[in-house]
Amino acid sequence: MRAQDETPPVTGVSRLLIDGRLVGTSSTFGSVNPATGEVFAEAPDATAAEAEAAIAAARRAFDTTDWATDKDFRVRCLRQFHDALVEHKEELRELTIADVGAPRVLTYGAQLEEPIGLVRYYADLLAGHPLTEELGESEVRGQKHRRWVELEAAGVVGAIIAYNYPNQLALAKLAPSLAAGCTVVLKGAPDTPLVTLALGELIARYTDIPPGVVNVLSSSGSEVGELLTTHPDVDVVTFTGSTATGRKIMAAASGTVKRVFLELGGKSAMVLLDDADFATCAQFAAFTVCSHAGQGCGITSRLLVPREKHDEIVAMVAAVFPHITVGDPASPDNYMGPLISAKQQAKVDGLVRRAVDAGAKLVAGGESSGPGFFYSPTLLANVDPDSEIAQEEVFGPVLAVIPYEDEDDAVRIANNSIYGLSGAVQSASDERAIAVARRIRTGTLSINGGNYFAPDSPFGGYKQSGIGREMGVPGLEEFMERKTMAVVVK
Repeated sequence: MRAQDETPPVTGVSRLLIDGRLVGTSSTFGSVNPATGEVFAEAPDATAAEAEAAIAAARRAFDTTDWATDKDFRVRCLRQFHDALVEHKEELRELTIADVGAPRVLTYGAQLEEPIGLVRYYADLLAGHPLTEELGESEVRGQKHRRWVELEAAGVVGAIIAYNYPNQLALAKLAPSLAAGCTVVLKGAPDTPLVTLALGELIARYTDIPPGVVNVLSSSGSEVGELLTTHPDVDVVTFTGSTATGRKIMAAASGTVKRVFLELGGKSAMVLLDDADFATCAQFAAFTVCSHAGQGCGITSRLLVPREKHDEIVAMVAAVFPHITVGDPASPDNYMGPLISAKQQAKVDGLVRRAVDAGAKLVAGGESSGPGFFYSPTLLANVDPDSEIAQEEVFGPVLAVIPYEDEDDAVRIANNSIYGLSGAVQSASDERAIAVARRIRTGTLSINGGNYFAPDSPFGGYKQSGIGREMGVPGLEEFMERKTMAVVVK
């Protein structure tokens, strides 16, 4: 195992990982702590030339080493990586809180510790996953033929992630692509670069992953990402981010006909059927939309309620909001922290103001505060299902309550979206809730509070919420090619 003891600790000076070496750059950009609004560290600003070097290293590692074919070695390296993540999780926790603005409580779940489990999951899955499938013999023109299918690595992967859950997003791409035998160039988000760079440092210092197999970049602009999506030596692009950017990536990647996986936006609906426990559901809806200040693609930001119960349910949700603690994410007492940036804060506020102008009722919240980029938990009532606030992804702690007439109308409104990432259905009857859930065109659904999110659960969306699935067995096979072969039986 390599141990580059001369390198700084995980929370020290950040460096790129290119071809097995941790390297600095000639220029840097500031990483802002969203809870204070102040730059707290500098990140290396990779150039196109450095991105080219990373791609070349990944291509060389894939084409000239046995990484793609040595399954046992990959399992061992993934387990080393998992052990390093566990050993350094407290350093990563503090870095995630500062870089992402993630509340401390979330780092014990989806912001850090659950993603670490992804690496172990894929190491264990790979160890027992069959890479061949026998199709049996066939007879053609008097000869018998043995036929089979082999799974093999898809090649060089360009992985581009969003800012909101950088540990989850990076590891959900790194772990399965490495398990599959691919080599990777991973680009962190400009708003949260340090967490992703720290993962590269752990790989360089504490694993036997060969030089070039994993390369980690950060940059303040779009040039590096554009290069990854168009470069002929990149075989696969996997991207998490906005639908608008996903469309551009699909178009850019078409020139080289790359395989493209996209995990994009969402405008998920929580449907309260008329027999649901409204008080419990109101609490669930309020806390869900405020998780990580609403900065989650699968968060249920539309609450669909029976029209005759609209005002009653709105009052219940409004009564929950004062109990949601907002403030310094480093404090274990705070449930909700800041938005990622002043730009995002202004975007959320603009959407809320326009919603009110369009006829929605502002029941609670709708206020920015500082220092940092905080936005109060916000409740909008009597929202038109066709309005901007009901159609656009807000990525903020804003819940839009929409009344419906009957069950068919609720399903129609839930499906009235370009997105189809997640959702929820609440009813006194599991059978009734499941029947409604099956009519909603979305990739994941919580039924009566059920939690689907886990390393073995495929995650992804319908429609413009994306293409492909992350996690689970499909998340591994997204990074593999199927090769069908046959030989004459003698």
